[in-house]
Amino acid sequence: MFTVFVLCLMEGKKISDLFINEQIRDKEVRVIGADGEQLGIMSSKEAQALADEAGLDLVKIAPTAKPPVCKIVDYGKYKYDQMRKEKEAKKKQHVVEVKEIRLSPNIDTNDLNTKVNSARKFLSKGDRVKVTLRFRGREMAHMASSKHILDDVAAALEDVATVEKAPKVEGRSMTMFLAGKK
Repeated sequence: MFTVFVLCLMEGKKISDLFINEQIRDKEVRVIGADGEQLGIMSSKEAQALADEAGLDLVKIAPTAKPPVCKIVDYGKYKYDQMRKEKEAKKKQHVVEVKEIRLSPNIDTNDLNTKVNSARKFLSKGDRVKVTLRFRGREMAHMASSKHILDDVAAALEDVATVEKAPKVEGRSMTMFLAGKK
């Protein structure tokens, strides 16, 4: 049985900020028994006595409720189940990454087609694509006339992507963001 506040750190974030046993200072709490039945509203001392009698811990699971909800459980097993649920939820989520494709103003059509195909592959995996047109030296003087390259990329990918952010000049480069169609 745990009688101290346990604070675990995993991957840089707090896992447990639950109050257990003597840390629960509320006058009245709603108590849920070990097998899930509602035991009703009672003082926290009575609830702690019930938990001690059962040989388990009293854990505050809903601190914002009126009155707070406490459950009589084995704290170690409860935390283990919570961590497993978090891990399972992380497995199922897909993190959208931003992949970058760099172009230059004097790119040839075959090279552009190769870049478009790699962008298509990134979009099919569910990632966003940042298309960057980089200018060097004298190319800076012809920035406006090179915008058509980004427009060509957007047109070539319009069947699988939408332009999330239109082409915009930032310093020595012009960038555009594409996201997959849903």
